[in-house]
Amino acid sequence: MQKTKILDATQINQKINRMAYQIYENNFKEKELLIVGIEGNGYKVAERLVTVLNSISGIKSKLGKISLNKENPWLEEPKIDFSQKDFENKSIILVDDVLNSGKTLIYAVKLLLSKPVKQLHTLVLVDRSHRRFPVKADFVGLSLSTTLQERIDTDFSKKGKEAVYLI
Repeated sequence: MQKTKILDATQINQKINRMAYQIYENNFKEKELLIVGIEGNGYKVAERLVTVLNSISGIKSKLGKISLNKENPWLEEPKIDFSQKDFENKSIILVDDVLNSGKTLIYAVKLLLSKPVKQLHTLVLVDRSHRRFPVKADFVGLSLSTTLQERIDTDFSKKGKEAVYLI
């Protein structure tokens, strides 16, 4: 199995920094943002995003996590670590590492749309554009054309050695 590095740690940081500035530019009037990462590497991207947002803006950013069954999201209700009151009239940024078919993102969006949110945006580090569900990313680190046989693997296991691979 051939593994090709498409983003190294520096490039990942550059993508996250750029997206953080885009979020700030689109939400500069907000007092607070809820940044919700999808469990796993989506949450790790969200953690980094919150760090950058806090360093470049005066907007308070709260970090949360959505847990769901990524293979069969309809089998069990997704869980989120915010209360209903936390969502009231708030701007939400939903974060995942890779957007492929859109299944994971659409089920997470479905959960968030049942809350009293002001607005909802989506952010992904890598967008593969193989949609089977009607969802898109508002903020994208890298758009990448791949075949259906290829896959994207994000590795956040070693600080400073993070990478995104095409397999």
